[in-house]
Amino acid sequence: MTDVRVLVDGLRIVESPRWHDGRLWFCHWGAGVAMAVDAEGRAEVVLDDPAVDPHTIGWLPDGRLLVVPKNQDAGRRLLRREPDGTWVAHADLSGLPAGLNELVVDGRGNVYVNGAGFGLLEFMRDLDPDDPRPLTQRPGYAPGFIALITADGAVHQQRFDIAFPNGMAVTADNGTLIVSESFAGCLTAFDIAADGSLGNRRVFAGGIGPDGICLDADGAVWTSDGGTAAVRVAEGGQILDRVELDRPPFAVMLGGDDGRTLFMLAAQWNPQDPFGGTTGRVLATTAPAPHVGWP
Repeated sequence: MTDVRVLVDGLRIVESPRWHDGRLWFCHWGAGVAMAVDAEGRAEVVLDDPAVDPHTIGWLPDGRLLVVPKNQDAGRRLLRREPDGTWVAHADLSGLPAGLNELVVDGRGNVYVNGAGFGLLEFMRDLDPDDPRPLTQRPGYAPGFIALITADGAVHQQRFDIAFPNGMAVTADNGTLIVSESFAGCLTAFDIAADGSLGNRRVFAGGIGPDGICLDADGAVWTSDGGTAAVRVAEGGQILDRVELDRPPFAVMLGGDDGRTLFMLAAQWNPQDPFGGTTGRVLATTAPAPHVGWP
């Protein structure tokens, strides 16, 4: 897996990749837009609305787009785009802590939204590089959360003390949710009950630095290793495949016509000026197993 292609270059921070309707959609942080690119590298802006400024995206089973806006000062909410293009509130998230981050929609229309419980950018800017304590013991840290939003828009907060929750994925049978605990260096799994609630917390894989994730048909998870590689990890922690890059991958997604194209969104990270550079790239290579599950 050494044939890595650059599909889009010169971006800022690129996150929340989703394969949808024959293209890879993603959020372009710092530019305030969502973009889509096909397998040949033809890219375009598909959402440019300052009132929305997408932070993370997903789709309901009926095809309506969901967005967590990056600008949460105007009120934390989950937005839904109707078929006529208008935006409505899918759910009121104001009862959740600040720091909303990722979402995933399962095959039944349940939405899971997570958040850090603190302001990540401020936290990272103030980090003392000489402090030997784990990140979870630094000033300003607060445990994160996962919230379930059912089809009626009701928000059910489920606190599991997630150590900075990041990417999430749901298995194809809607039976398991896997979440990146970036500050704990592990992937954590939960069983999903019939009502969408989460239980039976357990470690899926440890010893990595996970961010955005996706699932493949072999039951493995693609994510970042905490450095400059995308890794395919099995339950239990065995690294099955590794793709070395020249900059950290923030998120990954399987897509393409056969589900075997691995898209990697990578950029250099500068916590003092996170959106000032143009090192963001969308990269692609071929994966050994196709995509399954959600997103």
